[in-house]
Amino acid sequence: MTPFNISGKTALITGGASGIGRAIAEVFAKNGAQVYILDYNETQAEEVAEAFRADNLELHYKICDVSKEDEVQQVIDEIADENSLDILVNNAGVAHVGNIENTTEADLDRIYAINIKGVFNCAKAVIKHMKGKSGVIINMASIASSVGISDRFAYSMSKGAVLTMTYSIAKDYVDEGIRCNSISPARVHTPFVDGFIAKNYPDNQEEMFEKLSKTQPLGRMGKPVEIAHLALYLVSDEASFITGTDFPIDGGFIKLNG
Repeated sequence: MTPFNISGKTALITGGASGIGRAIAEVFAKNGAQVYILDYNETQAEEVAEAFRADNLELHYKICDVSKEDEVQQVIDEIADENSLDILVNNAGVAHVGNIENTTEADLDRIYAINIKGVFNCAKAVIKHMKGKSGVIINMASIASSVGISDRFAYSMSKGAVLTMTYSIAKDYVDEGIRCNSISPARVHTPFVDGFIAKNYPDNQEEMFEKLSKTQPLGRMGKPVEIAHLALYLVSDEASFITGTDFPIDGGFIKLNG
């Protein structure tokens, strides 16, 4: 069998209609998985499904707000009624720029609802279908889980929680056949990055893109597909001896800066 083949597996990917989530969905589909994306943006989800069909790839989507427990539970139960649930990638998340002084309570609540409670809701809903069988959960953390990043107070708080939730889930469910790991990217070139630069630095976009790229010692941002290939390895049988571990994919950021 081809290495990293996940044929016959059903994979759920939150925030799968754009960026890293979309790349993971495509790589999983190309390696045999039946893929469901959970996303709140129906227009984007349908566009992704159409693009996949044009490439002879199958993709299903469910519209879901990961911050709402009842909604998440209903959607995941519906999928479980027809499929085994083998893989969950908790990728949905939002960013925030600011230190503690210019972070509002509303900012903090929004970050908490999506980045922390969203991971909790999806993992909790899936675990009951994986217990006693097998399953793999990948949580998208960040280098901000492990090192200080300027003006990322709320975001760093949320990704620190994602990291420690990963450890707890791995510990509590190892005897149930469930593996749980996290991935910690540095800056990855996604449409979000382009939009952020265009909004905040409209007069010197190229200069800012270069500056942000060079914060990684390798001198560039990561590519979504590079994150997707790491995720593919971690959910495959080739990684069956790995659980409770965080995997930085950061162009040398954590170890080589400073």
